[in-house]
Order: sequence, then C-alpha cells, then structure tokens
Amino acid sequence: MLDKVVIANRGEIALRVLRACKELGIKTVAVHSTADRDLKHVLLADETICIGKPAASESYLDIPRIIAAAEVTDAVAIHPGYGFLSENADFADQVEQSGFIFIGPKGDTIRLMGDKVSAIEAMRKAGVPCVPGSDGPLTEDNERNMQIAKRIGYPVIIKAAGGGGGRGMRVVRSEKELVNSIALTQQEAKQFFGNGMVYMEKFLENPRHIEVQVLADGQGNAIHLGERDCSMQRRHQKVVEEAPAPGITAEMRKYIGDRCTRACIEIGYRGAGTFEFLYENASSISSK
Repeated sequence: MLDKVVIANRGEIALRVLRACKELGIKTVAVHSTADRDLKHVLLADETICIGKPAASESYLDIPRIIAAAEVTDAVAIHPGYGFLSENADFADQVEQSGFIFIGPKGDTIRLMGDKVSAIEAMRKAGVPCVPGSDGPLTEDNERNMQIAKRIGYPVIIKAAGGGGGRGMRVVRSEKELVNSIALTQQEAKQFFGNGMVYMEKFLENPRHIEVQVLADGQGNAIHLGERDCSMQRRHQKVVEEAPAPGITAEMRKYIGDRCTRACIEIGYRGAGTFEFLYENASSISSK
C-alpha cells in the first residue's frame, strides 16, 4: 500500500484522486499554483505545496517542480490525473528514475500508444480488428497515396499520427481533393502536435462509437469494466456517454472485452485506459 501520494493536477480530477486516497487511508499532497491555493482539493489535502505561477507552464507542466514537491514531502508516488502531464512519456520516465511510483502507464507504453501509427500496428499484433487504412504513415509520394486511397475506397479520412482532441483530421471524398487534404493535415499536425506525420483510414459515415474501460497491472493481469456508447459528438468530441451501450449483445460485449484485455497484456499495459471501437453493424467492429 502507498503511504503518501502527490496529486499533480487540479479541479474535479484532483478531488476524485483525493477521495480515493482517503478511502484507502493514503495521505495526500496537493500541489497548486498561486491562483489555486483556495481550491477544494487543496483545502482538503493532508499537505499542500505551491509549485508556481498561474500559467500551467510554470506550475502544473513544470516537471522538476512536481518531482521536487514529492521529494520535500516524502511522498512515494505521483498521480497525474488526466490532461497536463498524464500522457507525457518523459514525465513518467523521470518520476520513476527519481525513485517514485508513477500511477499510470510506463513511459514506453505512452510513447507506443501516443503515436496512432504505432498504436494501430500494436493492436493488429494483439489481434484487435482495426479500420482499414494505410498501414503506416503517408509519404510525399502522391501517386502512392492515391493508390492507397483507391484500395481503401472513398471516402477516406486523413489523421495526424500524434493527434487528439478532435484536431488533425480531414475527410476526403474524391481523388481530386486528396493531395491538398494531405498537405493541409500535415501542416495542421505540425502546428498543433509538433509532428507532421499523418496516416489514412477508411471513413465510416455513420458508425456507433463504443468505448471500453480497462484496468491492467502490468504483470499479465487485465480486466474490462464494460462499455459505453459515445456516438453523440460535436466536432469529433463526445457530448453524451451512455452505459451500458444500447444494442450491444452479451456475446458482443464478451468479444470486445476479451480482445481489449488481451491487448493490454500483449503490450504490457499498466493502469487505467480506454479502447475505442467503431462499428456500422453488429458484425463489423473495428478498433479506432
């Protein structure tokens, strides 16, 4: 059991982490910026420490200050919550290299799954069905890219390999749009994610969007917590989630759950995670 945990976040997620720690009898350290000293989780934590100014870059994104906070409070672990540094592989590595426990995936796993091209390859190896696509990044060879799109079949979607948050995606419905769309998506990917790599997938017009929550210990054990329907979206961002997902049969639930847990074990996943599935009918389920 952990003795003391640094909560490297703020707001609602920090409160949830704090509540879980309280229930488990774990002491908490709330790090905060100068603007957040009166937030509820700060007032409720066992210890608090100010790590910088209101700007996230000078507080919640400052890796040395967060690790220093763990050192001066004799904490044994750091919980990143979500957002901020939670998907930063270098942060995960530095936390563990400094002798603390990072409550989340290993740095190598974050890198693997943070790049959608490598993530798709890993899922295919783990036996998870994936949406038909380019099976790797697109190159500057326009003729090759057009052949890939023809093989997949229009409409296709161009996606940033390092993308997320609904950005870095562009639907292409005809060959005449393809070259320009790839170039625009590469520029957008470079601007927002610092990585201009893009890939191509079949665009599903009206799919159901299903997510499966998983928990894995990194020691060969994994479970899933059922599924939720996230099909109601605006600009590729979820608006409403419904659980259990309507129309999912017991057989289908077992099918996708088994594949998710097997994939976690295959890649050595540790912590909580989410698998996303798209399907147009009950016989056609593909990982996103």
